[in-house]
Amino acid sequence: MKNIKTEITKLHYSANPSGIIFDLLKFCSIFYGIASGFKNFLYDKKILKPKKVNAYVISVGNMTTGGVGKTPVVSEIAKYLISKGKKVAIVSRGYGGRLSNRKINMISDGSIIYYDAMQAGDEPYWLAENTPGCYVFTCKNRFLASKYAVDIFGVEVIILDDGFQHRKLHRDLDIVLMDSVKGFGNECLLPAGPLREGPEALDRIDRFVIVSKSTKHDIAQKVARIMHKRLKIPTYICKTEPEYVYNIKTGQRLMEGLAVTAMCAIGQPQQFYDFLTGYEVANTITFDDHHQYTPIDIVDISGSIITTEKDAVKLARFDQDNIYALRLKTVIDVESLLAD
Repeated sequence: MKNIKTEITKLHYSANPSGIIFDLLKFCSIFYGIASGFKNFLYDKKILKPKKVNAYVISVGNMTTGGVGKTPVVSEIAKYLISKGKKVAIVSRGYGGRLSNRKINMISDGSIIYYDAMQAGDEPYWLAENTPGCYVFTCKNRFLASKYAVDIFGVEVIILDDGFQHRKLHRDLDIVLMDSVKGFGNECLLPAGPLREGPEALDRIDRFVIVSKSTKHDIAQKVARIMHKRLKIPTYICKTEPEYVYNIKTGQRLMEGLAVTAMCAIGQPQQFYDFLTGYEVANTITFDDHHQYTPIDIVDISGSIITTEKDAVKLARFDQDNIYALRLKTVIDVESLLAD
């Protein structure tokens, strides 16, 4: 299912993009760059100052638009801190959810999840479901949500999901992720490329993480060495590997070798499809990132459907028993990542 957003994403990650559409997007990037650069200038020169909360704040973000793999890393960091006895909250903007993000929404208190994936957004819901013991909040104003978590619930550590560009809130540690294969794409600013900021943003990074979505990690190791030398900051590798495929209703695992339809609505769909080497992928169906599924999207699909866990949280409400999700394993040395 081709759409304009998918086609623009292809331009973002093309080695040599060209054409009238790209030229138009490149022209628009000039204005985006001016606005982004001016905002950073104001903060860098302390004309604008970020607000502080009485907690240790960790931002996990990236330089590019979607699909890098922030959400599992956020969860791993939270689980590690909780295991050390810390009271932790994850704060997300709540993009894609039906709840108004102009107010503070408590998605989970660590034991009870109060909203479904359609209301909360796929990523906040996934975080709530996969990070037991952690508060999860959504709000456009991350400062207000963080202050609420600290003042009302005594939270000691705030983790900002996708917070690198949100400079209104002071953070103690800025962790930035980059895909080992996609990198910075065509290295153009939005909307011509995937970059949210120019090279001036690199100076704000405290920890750099290369995400390897593969069963082989030699490319990631090479990229990590290059980026460590370039940025002169601690650089780590996060390994994301396929673990198994399971039915989202029953939990039963799907036998390999079967013909399947692969379907997703994520930032980098091809990386998901590449993980399904154990199956005969007869068809792929790609929707825009954060797509809100309706029954008509899947009613005519026969046989088994494999999707991502991010998509599965929205598809679980449908009365179909042929939907499976790919479980991924995230491996990262959180202790070293957070070390002083």
